[in-house]
Amino acid sequence: MKYKKNGFCIDDERESVQLEKVEALLRASYWASERSLDLIKMSIEHSVCFSLFQGHEQIGFARVVTDFASVAYISDVIIEPEFRKLGLGKWLTETIVNDPRWKDKLQILVTDDAHTLYERIGFGNSHKLLSTSV
Repeated sequence: MKYKKNGFCIDDERESVQLEKVEALLRASYWASERSLDLIKMSIEHSVCFSLFQGHEQIGFARVVTDFASVAYISDVIIEPEFRKLGLGKWLTETIVNDPRWKDKLQILVTDDAHTLYERIGFGNSHKLLSTSV
């Protein structure tokens, strides 16, 4: 599925993921800076991936680990630094949260730094669990 807004596009096709760009984004994060390329590849292969693009350039990424029956774990939500504060992380997360494949499932998101953003999207209620990483 593709979603478009103000010159940006979210694509949930795994084949659209620009591995080199996602690796660079994750290496710059506090939670995945030491994740190996092999682990990044494996996580992409076993997840539903959402890539955020401006034109042909990937500027954001997130993935969902799910059984499609009861739970969806939203992971690795990240936006290129120069595109932050534009509402793109919120749009990416809302797109994921409202996806019909797990809209009514238990959704879990773990973060150490963006509680306010995710609480505004509804995390913290009975269908969306927000947690701090351990």
